[in-house]
Amino acid sequence: MEVLIIGAGIGGLTLGLMLHRAGISCRIFEAASELKPVGVGINILPHASRELCELGLEDALAAVSVITREYCFFNRFGQFIYSEPAGRFAGYDVPQFSIHRGDLQMVLLDAFKARAGADRVVTGWRCTGVDAHTGVARFDDPASGKPLDSQSGTVVVSCEGIHSVVRKQLYPDEGPPKYSGINMWRGVTRWKPILTGASMIRIGWHRPAKLLLYPIRSAIDAEGRQLVNWVVDIETPEYAKNDWNRPGRLEDFSDVLADWHFDWLDVPEFIRSADAIFEYPMVDQDPLTRWSFERLTLLGDAAHPMYPRGANGAAQAILDARALSDALTNNRDAIAALKVYEDQRLPATRDVVLANRRAPPDAILQEVFRRTGDKPFKSIDDVISREELGALSESYKRIAGYDKERLKTR
Repeated sequence: MEVLIIGAGIGGLTLGLMLHRAGISCRIFEAASELKPVGVGINILPHASRELCELGLEDALAAVSVITREYCFFNRFGQFIYSEPAGRFAGYDVPQFSIHRGDLQMVLLDAFKARAGADRVVTGWRCTGVDAHTGVARFDDPASGKPLDSQSGTVVVSCEGIHSVVRKQLYPDEGPPKYSGINMWRGVTRWKPILTGASMIRIGWHRPAKLLLYPIRSAIDAEGRQLVNWVVDIETPEYAKNDWNRPGRLEDFSDVLADWHFDWLDVPEFIRSADAIFEYPMVDQDPLTRWSFERLTLLGDAAHPMYPRGANGAAQAILDARALSDALTNNRDAIAALKVYEDQRLPATRDVVLANRRAPPDAILQEVFRRTGDKPFKSIDDVISREELGALSESYKRIAGYDKERLKTR
């Protein structure tokens, strides 16, 4: 068996590592001429970090990340609402990693090259289409547009992300990603440790703004500052081009945060101190009814683009990779294996896509906003009970697949 993986992102590289572990030959084709550590921060939740730890990557990940200690929720006046432990601090058997997306990609890339061979990653090859019946993938050179040699595989897997050429081939009339009504500004800031120095912090609600922040690298300079990832969500009818690398402008959103001065964080100064700012719309696509077509299937954002909420996009791609690797290992018929994979993962990811629309992990902030009318409170206990807050948190974990009971019965 030879598996052709289209895209050397988190999903594609994780799939490559898992296939190599299973003794299945694979090659990864990437359109970029060079893989560089770009992007901003993400979290690797317990259900995904367990898969990466089982690949022997725990030490490598820990060396370039922050081990998340807790989740904390505040309103936009800086008032504390709720907190709970995360990862191993919450009793999981693996840590939760807060990490720069580029660092994660490089850990996966280095491991795959070391184990499978550097020649198994082919850069500068852009997929232009796949024949699902024969398993032949067509490519061109992104720089010149000239066609390259077609490649044949037992199975072809599109891991190209939300702009997947293969998905567009399969669903040409689907249309562009669907805008949520929320625009995002993202960045990283060098800052002294906030709260525990390993806290994932959610503040406010989309009206007027919600801020998510967490450290992704520790002690990066002599002053003991960390590299802190942040995302500002604001409801707006206008939105940026669907491009993760689009530069953002501070003046387009900073006035909404102008009075967010807390005794534990000066938000305006924190945002002004950013190394870089990017702008991106919160988008997704309606769940598909089918991913697999004979020798061709989809994985990760190519299969199920979802709102970047709850750190679950990368996690679901990693879980896809495990399921597909297992299916190909346990089924001699590759076409049947792709159907087994689809039957397992399509319903699960559909639930996450829809949950991110109606009941996201920041539903706690939404409920407090609703009950207080976006006003300061005297005591959070007068607004909502800790039991209710915990139930809102657990509800999302069950849907996303990282509640403890689900992990015990994998």
